[in-house]
Amino acid sequence: MYLQLLTGGLLLGCIYGLVAMGLSLIYGVMGIVNFAHGAFVMLAMYASYWLYALLRLDPVLSTPLVAALMFGFGAGCYYLVIGRVLRGPFLARLLVTFGLGIFFVSLAQFLWTPDYKMVDRSIAHGIITIGGVFIEGPKLAASIGSLAVAAAVYWFVRKTKTGLAIQAISIDRMASSLMGINLERLNAIAFGLGIASAGAAGSLMASFYYIFPDVGTMFGLVALVAVALGGFGSTEGALIGAILLGVIETFGGFVVGPAYKYALIFVAYLLIVIIRPRGLMGWGAD
Repeated sequence: MYLQLLTGGLLLGCIYGLVAMGLSLIYGVMGIVNFAHGAFVMLAMYASYWLYALLRLDPVLSTPLVAALMFGFGAGCYYLVIGRVLRGPFLARLLVTFGLGIFFVSLAQFLWTPDYKMVDRSIAHGIITIGGVFIEGPKLAASIGSLAVAAAVYWFVRKTKTGLAIQAISIDRMASSLMGINLERLNAIAFGLGIASAGAAGSLMASFYYIFPDVGTMFGLVALVAVALGGFGSTEGALIGAILLGVIETFGGFVVGPAYKYALIFVAYLLIVIIRPRGLMGWGAD
């Protein structure tokens, strides 16, 4: 039983991890908390759903396309909205993504109604049994896909010239500017990359999760807790924090009750920020 719960928690945590990595990347580069992150997940789920409904393209297979679309959409949002308030007052930077998230949710309700939608049959349907542990095919595919995308993001940030420039900005924006790095362009790339991560996670989840306008709210909050748990600005810390939260949610839902599983996540968050405010792998002093 406990092995079954642990497996379920790890699978769930991998998906949370991809959402959280994008959130952590955006914060690390621009210093803003993207409260619209869950709304971007929701938009990606709808994009994946409509690709399935109109073109019969399975969500798992459409993930690269949805991620690319969300990258462009995220970069566009940066140039149109985020970049314009980045040097503004702290309150404006804090609230702009909050307002953006509300706008996207309201737009989704207007365009597609609050009714639930779902992909009726994914190519990964079915249950696999390994060593007595039952694993749902769509969740396994989503978890493997999330880890693959997370690895690609990690490689891009750590190994490419553009990724190294993004890291330089996150460490010292002034010095990076003096070295000739185009901050606006790299901010847009980092924001687009963060939204693409959320989009890939949303597309993968669309193969087994109900889709409705508010579906991203809880994913955004859990990702925020995962980033705080792992350490703001640390993409690998966000992934580890998200996996821990997936395990806590699954075990907590079984031991304490499904109604309290999210409460346990936020209790874990409170304990971490009290004991270690910078998170498990964050920078700066406690």
